[in-house]
Amino acid sequence: MKTILQKWGNSLALRIPKTFAEEIRVHAGHPVDVCVTRGRIMVAPITGRDYRLDDLVAGITPRNRHGEVAAGDPQGREVW
Repeated sequence: MKTILQKWGNSLALRIPKTFAEEIRVHAGHPVDVCVTRGRIMVAPITGRDYRLDDLVAGITPRNRHGEVAAGDPQGREVW
């Protein structure tokens, strides 16, 4: 597909067609990685894992659990 780069402030902007965005599962505000490889601009969605508290807590074991951490004496009006 051919398209035109547009000026956006001091930069250039490229519109991503809706069908392309749907195919790579991105939307407005979705983080992407932009890099230049062999003279070509590459845009790839940044996909992070969705963490659920229940899953994270289930991964706690006596072996990977740490003890308390000393925070020192109170510095303000904390009540310990």
